[in-house]
Amino acid sequence: MVGAVTMVKYMCAAAVVAPGWLLIQRLVSGSHPIDVLRRLWRRPVPIAALALVVLFTGMAIVQTASPHVLTALERQPGGGWWRCGTALLVQTSGWVQLLFNLAALIVVAPASVRVFGTPRMLVAFVVSGVAAQAVSMYAGWSSTGGGDSVAICGLVGALSVWYLLRRRELARWILLLVPAAGVVLCTVTNNHGVGVLAGCLLGAIYAFPVAGHARDSARVTDHGVVTA
Repeated sequence: MVGAVTMVKYMCAAAVVAPGWLLIQRLVSGSHPIDVLRRLWRRPVPIAALALVVLFTGMAIVQTASPHVLTALERQPGGGWWRCGTALLVQTSGWVQLLFNLAALIVVAPASVRVFGTPRMLVAFVVSGVAAQAVSMYAGWSSTGGGDSVAICGLVGALSVWYLLRRRELARWILLLVPAAGVVLCTVTNNHGVGVLAGCLLGAIYAFPVAGHARDSARVTDHGVVTA
């Protein structure tokens, strides 16, 4: 049974990562990874994304130098409510989690800023991440641990649903794998599913113009994302 659940988790991870990468390639009209990164970090540099990368790189150094930081900030049974936020700052599964999450953040955060703008990106990141940590801690899904992958999943979910609702392309339907993976992950009590679905909900909200605003923070053309 444990093996089956693990396999489901890996399949869901692929169902989030693969469509998410294809979407980001489409958003910036890039093909190779270096080209995608160059376009994501072109001027004007997305400052909020850079700030997140600097913050989490700094926290990686801090937790490596002082391991006690992990127990001070991670989710814990009966821990204070504030741990739902601080648990995002530490990677409790070692270097593999740390490096993968940092690499994902370097790609997903600037794409989200260019599509949604800084305030909406930060809201999606924080709300998705905190919601996932809260469910883990208070619903007993995983009472200890931490990491920002749940917040990154939220950004992928937001981008996917936003694109699904705003674009009329047959190929976009592969993005339905992202919310589907979120649902499946929730059924096996994995907090990444909460992050994905919270992001999907925000992406649906972001897909429609706010009253008083004539256009979204970004639009997608054949040449990639054009920031408004």
